[in-house]
Amino acid sequence: MTVSKTASSCAALSLVAAIGLTLPVAPATAALAAEDPHISEIGYTLETDFVEIAADPGTDVSGWTIGSVTRGGSVQAAENTTTVPEGTTVGESGAVAVDVPITNSVKSGSAADGSYGSSAFAIDDDGMLIGFEQIGGVTDGMGVTGKSNKHTPDAVVGEEAAPTGATASGGASIQLIDGTWTSAAPTPDALPGDSDDGPDTPVPEDVTPIAEIQGTGDESPLQGETVKTQGVVTAAYPSGGLNGYYVQTPGTGSAEDETPGASDGIFVYSPDTVSDISIDDHLELTGKVSEHYGQTQISVSGTGKTAVDEPAEAVKPVEDVFPDEAAAREALEGMLLQPSGELTVADNYNTNSYGEVVLATGDKTLPQPTDVARPGSAEAKAIEAENLSREVILDDGATVNYLENDKDTVLPYVSNDAPVRVGAQATITSPVVLGFDHQKWRFQPTTRLTGDNAEAIQPASFADTRTEGPKDIGGQVSLASFNVLNYFTTTGDQLSGCSYYDDRQGNHITVRSGCEARGAANAESLKRQETKIVTAINKLDASVVSLMEIENSSVFGEDRDAALGTLVSRLNEAAGTTRWDFVPSPEEVPTDEDVIRTALIYQPAEVAPQNDSTILDDQAAFSNAREPLSQAFTPRDESGELEAAKTFLSISNHFKSKGSGEGPGNEDSGDGQGNSNADRVKQAKSLVEFASEQQKAADSDFVYLLGDFNSYTQEDPMQVFYEAGFKDVAAEKTDKSTYVYQSRTGSLDHVLALDASSSNGSNGSNGSAALPSSAFDAIIGADVWNINSVEALALEYSRFNYNAGDFYAPDQFRASDHDPVVVGLFEPADDDGNDDGASDEGNAGASDEGNAEADGGADGGEGASAGADGGDAEAADDGGEGASAGADGGASDSDAGDDSDGGDDLPRTGVDPTLMMAIAAGLIVIGASIMLIVRRRRLGGQL
Repeated sequence: MTVSKTASSCAALSLVAAIGLTLPVAPATAALAAEDPHISEIGYTLETDFVEIAADPGTDVSGWTIGSVTRGGSVQAAENTTTVPEGTTVGESGAVAVDVPITNSVKSGSAADGSYGSSAFAIDDDGMLIGFEQIGGVTDGMGVTGKSNKHTPDAVVGEEAAPTGATASGGASIQLIDGTWTSAAPTPDALPGDSDDGPDTPVPEDVTPIAEIQGTGDESPLQGETVKTQGVVTAAYPSGGLNGYYVQTPGTGSAEDETPGASDGIFVYSPDTVSDISIDDHLELTGKVSEHYGQTQISVSGTGKTAVDEPAEAVKPVEDVFPDEAAAREALEGMLLQPSGELTVADNYNTNSYGEVVLATGDKTLPQPTDVARPGSAEAKAIEAENLSREVILDDGATVNYLENDKDTVLPYVSNDAPVRVGAQATITSPVVLGFDHQKWRFQPTTRLTGDNAEAIQPASFADTRTEGPKDIGGQVSLASFNVLNYFTTTGDQLSGCSYYDDRQGNHITVRSGCEARGAANAESLKRQETKIVTAINKLDASVVSLMEIENSSVFGEDRDAALGTLVSRLNEAAGTTRWDFVPSPEEVPTDEDVIRTALIYQPAEVAPQNDSTILDDQAAFSNAREPLSQAFTPRDESGELEAAKTFLSISNHFKSKGSGEGPGNEDSGDGQGNSNADRVKQAKSLVEFASEQQKAADSDFVYLLGDFNSYTQEDPMQVFYEAGFKDVAAEKTDKSTYVYQSRTGSLDHVLALDASSSNGSNGSNGSAALPSSAFDAIIGADVWNINSVEALALEYSRFNYNAGDFYAPDQFRASDHDPVVVGLFEPADDDGNDDGASDEGNAGASDEGNAEADGGADGGEGASAGADGGDAEAADDGGEGASAGADGGASDSDAGDDSDGGDDLPRTGVDPTLMMAIAAGLIVIGASIMLIVRRRRLGGQL
């Protein structure tokens, strides 16, 4: 049985203590026998972290658990451990690398000696701890002890990690070489210290073309062999961690492909020679062939490179549409490309840390499957398969983590003047090399790109899709949702116990943990956050705004609305007038609330609250979420008078997130809905009942549910609303989304409008124009204002001074991480006090020419008839330009191209068709009588 060195040491010390002997302590980093499995390398400064296991070739490591604990000793999240797949064995190299995220960076602290960091562990399939190695610390000193939590394996709990005393610079790993941990260039899947080309390795006599090395499959047919080849340098990376260069067979890349199915380019891993070569050099290279994270490469030592005197025919970039098919991409691996065709920015989250931009082939982003198809369905799986085929990374020619290792180098692809936004079209403006790394195809610039050399090196340009405000949605009043990104006026420095996220100079920016605050660390940081939020909300300019993630000030012993009141004051200060007010908390509030809450603000000049607000206090459903807040509002007309018949109900929401969950149905089932799906379904059902109660209390059919439902459009919680008669406004009336996560675009934020009217559309009163028959029909237009989710994270207030680039700007862009949805309601009145939606020609009551009762004219009233099928007046052929195409409400030609106003969703008059038919019948009788009289006069009274 194999036991960990930590466990065996403890047992030995216990025995020694029992018999009163004193033995010398063996060094924690003593070399292990080659046949004893152990951790031999830890890579944590790279694009993808890994832990390498050294063992005899052929050792089966299937089912082993590999992972890392934080500096505190616990596993931070489920993704920080991995189970080695079935059938995994150690190769001939004597080592196998396992990809797994390593938590946290190296810091100083009291839990261990000196500067220390995360600790990597390996547990075999019998549950025995094989190794537990701590990054940094003091060799032979105190190591971090494993702490219990739901993610920490039992084998680690209570065990003490062995400090390696080694930390890695950017692009390097720490490796156990001759019994000592040291920092060096990473060698995953190869024992540290082994030379690729030992003195006994024979040098091949013949030159092997690059295409033969690459082969026509996913891996090289010459893997593990030492080869000699020749090529022209097309790209070189002497800095940034790649430690190598690309070469390509001279004269290749033209339309005539002499090696179909096989690439003519290859990566050369050669830290010893990369600084001595230049692009366009013609080289002969000797080295060992391997696959590094899926990319074929040759590892070349300092003696494996020689210059070729013969001139080489120039390499030409392949100019073609970048393919989606894996085999077609494989045939281009390592080659110089000038991609044509459409490319769209799909994600810029990792731009903030790794200088990467995710692109998608085609003119669309990569959709979140459960936003457009039911979870787990064949359609959803097909969408994700297509997503994976369309992805390609626009990289920076480096492996550094700008947040950890290279904060003083300006980020590439991040700019306020030329923003790289999700959904924008990208154009490759200069040749790139196609690489493959960590399961992703990558467009690499021909040398390392930074923000400082972007003008000369950046290989792409991007369309600027920013707008200064949402599109014109029309309507008398408007509703919107807005996530204020943990807006806390109680800053961290006002509390005790807070830990922080710091900028590159060690200044506190935002609260990390340790206290109830979740937002800004201090007043200076809060001011930056407020400026962006205030600018965005004022430009949003909605009559009513539902807020999420605002401080619940009662947690800090203040009035519950204190932070809300402060935000409204800041809005009014920026507007230069008393433009905004907030809905006060009701007298009865839940006894056990979250530190963040929902809220409603509004513009008194446009709407007035009716009665008090109400909070849904259902602890059985909302114990792990924010309770919905309900308030009825009445619009004001142009004279400022309230229009009671248009009173509408707004309910603000923020459901449980997908990040965690406990209890039946709340585990991540893998169908795309994440954790806590059952709880969100429960919350949706409770909200539907609450909305029905509030609808009755407000005596209004215009019911709107707004906020962050943490559910994509086709997921189970949303089905609850659809079945209850609600429609998703943004999904019905726009083609935009509110959120981007892991390169997938979808909507977690929704405005839901009730589409069933209990009053049969008879809401009009006092002779006012007829009203829409339901909340959905009252909608004039809608928009998703993409100012947050599509912008680079580096622009957020929380990333102020994280990088040498100065990316913060006092504008609306990246004020939060969710985009606001804005909806326009009710047709505004024209100059005569009539609704614009009712045309003069089609409104019998408003047209003098069409009012037969007033004039008694023989041809009056033609425009009043709704048609023989009894449809609405707006559906008649001459019912005005706003009319739909027919009684079924189909879209008219004028609406077909408008993504916010489908013709079937235009407001209807709500007039009882039987009444219209009766009026029409009466007019026909009157007309017939008049015609009879006229005819009798013409015929001399002979009829």
